[in-house]
Amino acid sequence: METKKATFGAGCFWGVEETFRRLKGVLSTAVGYAGGTTENPTYEDVCTNRTGHAEVLEVQYDPARISYRDLLDVFWANHDPTTPNRQGPDVGTQYRSVIFYHSPEQKTEAENSKKNLEKTGKFRRPIVTQIERAPDFFRAEEYHQRYLEKRGASHCAVR
Repeated sequence: METKKATFGAGCFWGVEETFRRLKGVLSTAVGYAGGTTENPTYEDVCTNRTGHAEVLEVQYDPARISYRDLLDVFWANHDPTTPNRQGPDVGTQYRSVIFYHSPEQKTEAENSKKNLEKTGKFRRPIVTQIERAPDFFRAEEYHQRYLEKRGASHCAVR
């Protein structure tokens, strides 16, 4: 079986992971940090807003069962791509909207899906999602992995 990797930042990684791990064709998920300057950052490091890392989800998927385009559709539908460095009550560069691509094909698909979404007029403000080559991924601490599932929650309810 061929597997592929996708990496998305769409706010707090707990809810992003819960959304993606339920999709048919997603084989595994891991939350972590990417896009910054610190090697092996901790959650506390990233929360200082000085490392440049985003909270991200790395997805291993079976392209015969779910396409990258389908993953992009889920990404766009499950966060606000017009708010720079913010999702809901979470504020900081680690909560930015970002797609980290792993191949030229993913880059093209991500750019096209962003352009197509912009053309729909669904959002009144510009889409600020960054599309960047996938940097090193640093797996988050174990207590963050499948965080909501461990707590019997289906979504973040931060107030």
